[in-house]
Amino acid sequence: MRNAVWLGILLAAAVALPWAAEAAGQPATIGLATRILCLGIAAASLNLILGHGGMVSFGHAAYYGLGAYTVGILWEHFRLGEPLWGLIPGTNQLLITLPVSVLVSGVVAAAIGALSLRTTGVQFIMITLAFAQMLFFLFVGLKAYGGDDGLLIRRRNIVPGLDLREQDQLYWLCLGLLVAWLTLQWRIVGSRFGRVLEGIRQNERRMAAIGIATYRYKLAAFTIAGMGCGLAGALTANYLRFVSPDLMAWQKSGEIMVMVILGGVGTLLGPVIGAAALVGLEYALGGVTEHWQFFLGPILLAVVLFAPGGIMGLFRRG
Repeated sequence: MRNAVWLGILLAAAVALPWAAEAAGQPATIGLATRILCLGIAAASLNLILGHGGMVSFGHAAYYGLGAYTVGILWEHFRLGEPLWGLIPGTNQLLITLPVSVLVSGVVAAAIGALSLRTTGVQFIMITLAFAQMLFFLFVGLKAYGGDDGLLIRRRNIVPGLDLREQDQLYWLCLGLLVAWLTLQWRIVGSRFGRVLEGIRQNERRMAAIGIATYRYKLAAFTIAGMGCGLAGALTANYLRFVSPDLMAWQKSGEIMVMVILGGVGTLLGPVIGAAALVGLEYALGGVTEHWQFFLGPILLAVVLFAPGGIMGLFRRG
């Protein structure tokens, strides 16, 4: 009951944030919060396989970038009036671009996972990184979509009944989708599927010995995680109105992983809190010095050393 009350208070505060920011004369806070929500979905999706399945994927940003580029490419073909490959028409409708982004990311995640999950340990980490870098260099070489310079999306996607040009409406859309994703993930983790994932994380050999096809469960979780990250990428593309290969670079994968560790691995809200903490630290330290990364490192190191459970672990002990 106490957890439900705190969740209700937190959700109410999140809903009221745009009004509070406008009243305080800080409208830029809405954009910052929108970025946190997008990254929170990406971090939560990684947490599904990292925190509950024990799969350390160092190429998770590949699906983040794919989701963003799907929105960008569909917009570009809509602008030009030329179907993609002469078959697929472009569009600026969010109700189309969002599901397509999730589907594309999920298909690619299934293909990469089908190969990567045949390995374990360091080999698995390196092969996910290798696939992500292959996609990164693929989009660097796609001059039709801006190559290394990226692709500009002049207008955000259209949603019936909403005007995403308004920062607060885009924020509420991202908040609603974050809540929906966390609810879905909560149901997954609490289901038989989630229990099997936890068992695989603790001892995969024992789970295989009792007759469970661990590879199938891991591949399904890997695909779902990729779909969630694709959703985050599609929302980010609408927020930034710009996509570039940097969204799928290995640095972005590391950033998403740091968010999960900082907030609390294996917790529901930990990745979102980690995203808020990392973006908040970047914003605060960046306003003080251009060498903010030098000071961010010791802070992250202190969290890892003195709060192994992340920020959520500190809350639980408190």
